[in-house]
Amino acid sequence: MNLFKLPTQLFSPPQYIYSMLIPHHPILLNSTSVPTPISDHPSPSFPRFSLRSDMDTAVAGQSLYPLHRCKTLHLVRHAQGVHNVEGEKNFEAYKSYDLYDAHLTPLGWKQVDNLREHVKASSLSRTIELVIVSPLLRTMQTAVGVFGGEAHTDEISVPPLMNDNVGDSDRRAISSLNVPPFIAVELCREHLGVHPCDKRRSITEYRQMFPAIDFSLIENDEDILWEPDIREKNEEVAARGLKFLEWLWTRKENEIAVVTHSGFLFHTLSTFGNDCHPTVKSEICTHFANCELRSMVIVDRGMIGSAESSTNYPGKIPFGLDLPSDVADQKLPENGQ
Repeated sequence: MNLFKLPTQLFSPPQYIYSMLIPHHPILLNSTSVPTPISDHPSPSFPRFSLRSDMDTAVAGQSLYPLHRCKTLHLVRHAQGVHNVEGEKNFEAYKSYDLYDAHLTPLGWKQVDNLREHVKASSLSRTIELVIVSPLLRTMQTAVGVFGGEAHTDEISVPPLMNDNVGDSDRRAISSLNVPPFIAVELCREHLGVHPCDKRRSITEYRQMFPAIDFSLIENDEDILWEPDIREKNEEVAARGLKFLEWLWTRKENEIAVVTHSGFLFHTLSTFGNDCHPTVKSEICTHFANCELRSMVIVDRGMIGSAESSTNYPGKIPFGLDLPSDVADQKLPENGQ
């Protein structure tokens, strides 16, 4: 998706306005710009600037959006799974049914613990309103380990996010107290097909393992998306990712964690950033390491969502003329006013 700048007007004292054509899809906002000085009208008191409006130089530009048209996404790739270890030794291992719905390794759980400490130290644990997770064992283990509560005890009346020893983890149950809601969403699953590590179990089984995760958005108990002999194409993964991002605008939450997979993240995010500086493009699109977290802002340029601002204030209350600004346009120099 491209970002366009329309020609702008220069004001005095210096002000400038950014305008752009509004495509339908959301964008990931992470671009920078440096205004270009005008050398033929120097002013020691008020430096003047001109925005480069031609389409060829629209790559590096700032963008201004209403806050309620933006969401903050904390994107996380799952921690190391047993399939990662075997696949690095031999890529053909990904086709082994021994790796069906792969679980985390002991090293993967250490990565989870480290990211959990970072989330707490950076205060993300207090600001995230929703955790969305791909319904596979390794992603759900990562999600509840990073963003879940403390150790669950039998005295707690609410169900745990994860029961004891799920996926041979040797981990105690994780509490769902004082944490945001967790929702499983199939749109953010890994590449579908051929690799058994990417095939999910039945939702009935998962509910036994992760009682407090909400699986209500998944229609079929069994995995009908994964096929043993057809691998989803890269462009199909990207299209599914864009559909997922559009679905996010149906949610009221503005700060959301998404725990998903390397292939899904890479192919989805690679559709963004072409209107940015190469360094910014790289920040958006490079492959995620295991248990890596990147925070980004997604912008609704096409009115996909229907959010209303909770912080905007209309002003001019009580109503009435707000002199002198309301009559400023009547003070015309030719009338001597």
